[in-house]
Amino acid sequence: MLPHRYSARNVLYRQDDERGMTRRRLVVTCDASEVMTSLSRRRFLQQTIAGVAGTAAWLQGWSPRMAATAQKEEASGQITYATHVTLAPTWFDPAETPPVITPYMLMYAMHDALLKPMPGDAVSPSLAVQWQETADGLSYDFELRQGVTFHNGDLFTAEDVQFSFARYRGANAAVLKEKVKTVEVVSPHQVRFHLHEPWPDFLTFYGTLASGAGWIVPSRYVGKVGDEEFKKQPIGLGPYRFVSNQPGVELILEAYEAYWRKSPHVKRLILKSVPEPSTRLAMLKKQEADIAYGLYGPLAEEVERDKRLKLEAVPLPSGRWINFHEQYDPKSPWADKRVRLAANHAINRHAINEAETLGHSLMTGNIIPHMFEFALKLEPYAYVPEKAKQLLKEAGYPNGFDAGECSTDAVYAGVAEGVVNDLNAVGIRAKVRAMERAAMFAAHSEKRMKNLSSQASAAFGNAATRVEAFMYSQGSQSFLQDPDIDAWYLQQAKERDRQRREELLYKIQQKVYDEARFMPIWELSFLCASGPRMAVTSLGAIPFFAYTGPYEDLRLKS
Repeated sequence: MLPHRYSARNVLYRQDDERGMTRRRLVVTCDASEVMTSLSRRRFLQQTIAGVAGTAAWLQGWSPRMAATAQKEEASGQITYATHVTLAPTWFDPAETPPVITPYMLMYAMHDALLKPMPGDAVSPSLAVQWQETADGLSYDFELRQGVTFHNGDLFTAEDVQFSFARYRGANAAVLKEKVKTVEVVSPHQVRFHLHEPWPDFLTFYGTLASGAGWIVPSRYVGKVGDEEFKKQPIGLGPYRFVSNQPGVELILEAYEAYWRKSPHVKRLILKSVPEPSTRLAMLKKQEADIAYGLYGPLAEEVERDKRLKLEAVPLPSGRWINFHEQYDPKSPWADKRVRLAANHAINRHAINEAETLGHSLMTGNIIPHMFEFALKLEPYAYVPEKAKQLLKEAGYPNGFDAGECSTDAVYAGVAEGVVNDLNAVGIRAKVRAMERAAMFAAHSEKRMKNLSSQASAAFGNAATRVEAFMYSQGSQSFLQDPDIDAWYLQQAKERDRQRREELLYKIQQKVYDEARFMPIWELSFLCASGPRMAVTSLGAIPFFAYTGPYEDLRLKS
């Protein structure tokens, strides 16, 4: 576990060489003052110790950078997960990664990336052993790890990197394809990205979980079987290989002992789709599952009372908010800023936090996580139901109005219930509609949502990546239509002066807040639990990553 208010700072070290190339390394640091203001000393110490242990375990497994020399160890045993969502086969293919964290639950197991977040490093060398940027900011060179093989025995080369980028169509694909001019295969172990113009956020979009573009698939295999067959029988470079999938039931993975970093300790992983939270807890208690995701409210309290189980709160860069889908319809009550402000002042966020995540989540007035670079700190809208009623009266709705359905991911139906109850109390009459996560993703991406919807993202990045996805009118899951925001977003994307970029991104966030374009709820702490057989869960080992990882570090007790 990391400290609950772990504060990420993107620190970029630069060193120019004789060829005009710039070596870059991005790390995450912790601001202890921010940590201590938001945690009790007891919780801070517990989580810090757990985080140090996770990082130490990862460092012990670090392989030499140049060659794939995985530590050989006989894998044994089985870990069963009770996952909180139905696992969608579309998540088996990095090319279709949406702007959320959920698919990376599977990608960290089955696939690998040139760069990716790992313990102690927000942009860690993985399939790329090092990278360089030219002084003019127009090219990035990646030196690739040698001797790495896909699960089917195909050798990993620069052609796979070129191919994977070309077929990528997931989150932030449009901006990546717009900014990248060409991907050049310099040699089997060197690839060069050429940009149309300098782009300060290239590594943020390509080297973090802001997109899946840097996650590599085997070009020969995909070319042979096609995209649909690849989802049925995926082949990757990760520590676990695909064995079988029963849609809606379970996914079975087996250790890939030739994984370059280290051979996994655990032989088999079974990820069971268990949407019902009480069933996940029952499986954990009966040792039918070893790790259960998403246990909130009374279930989390029950875990805390059971000495055999361990509750783990994983802080995420995960804003959760409510969308007003009809705010640009002049006939809708939501077109009036006073109504949107009324809704925001009607919500008792602290009560919902205590009830659902036992107080672990962070209240905020922004949908962009506070730890992101260029995030503007915004206070949550105050809970003042009397003010909410007065605003509704001023807007011409003294008796409130019917707001229709509030659609939500079924995992967070309890949060939506709390929001809807508070809205009903001031006269905004709504009801909850719970949906499977994959269906929610599709509806948001295809912009089919109506009335209200709950939305969230724990994808990595910075303020610009969140603005692109959720505020820029052309964003993959944006419902805003604001020419000022669009102009400022496009301007900052080209700006190399950091202070000027910050000013532009701050303007966007302040405008959205002042006009109450969203109803921010919190930054989530994801509540998970593990059973008595687990020695190392790897929960929280990768900063701000929701799930277990790295998978190759998982351990069962002897």
